[in-house]
Amino acid sequence: MTKDDVRDAALTLFAERGYHGTSLKDVAGALGLRTPSLYAHIDSKQSLLVDIVLHTIEQVVADFEEVLAAERDPVERVRAATRVYAAHHATHRREALVVNHETVHLEEPDLTVAQQMRRDHEHAFRQVIADGKRAGVFTVASPKLASFAILEMCVSIARWFNDDGEVTADAVAEQYSDYALALVGASTVS
Repeated sequence: MTKDDVRDAALTLFAERGYHGTSLKDVAGALGLRTPSLYAHIDSKQSLLVDIVLHTIEQVVADFEEVLAAERDPVERVRAATRVYAAHHATHRREALVVNHETVHLEEPDLTVAQQMRRDHEHAFRQVIADGKRAGVFTVASPKLASFAILEMCVSIARWFNDDGEVTADAVAEQYSDYALALVGASTVS
């Protein structure tokens, strides 16, 4: 049994039942352990939530920064940023569900840290749209509203996407990137 095993069990239960709907006894039971045995791997249920939320947000931001570093064209930057965000929500559904529904249960200072990381990510996404508007490539009236709409559209993927469904995660991510470009009024949409 490793810390990663405990984290994975907690992640599944938090995604299915919520943070408050999951006890450490539930996590231990999912692993075939007694509750006291968990403390060899974790400090608390709260520490599990902190680890899941902060690690997930850090990964989303790292993926976003990586695709932006590879693109200069405003259209391709919005396309790539939306594609990676949508794909993350399709391929890391449990993490997305926990971050989007359970972050509010973080204690301070971790709650403020997580909220600031999410705000910074939204502002960076918004700036990509604003830069495209300033360059005359996008016609959207409000980059702020557009960034909210695109990010929220992608967040919803975690609620409905199914690996066994009719469409793949890559196809969803590609289609959502087209939606994002249409939303910002890009002059070239594939």
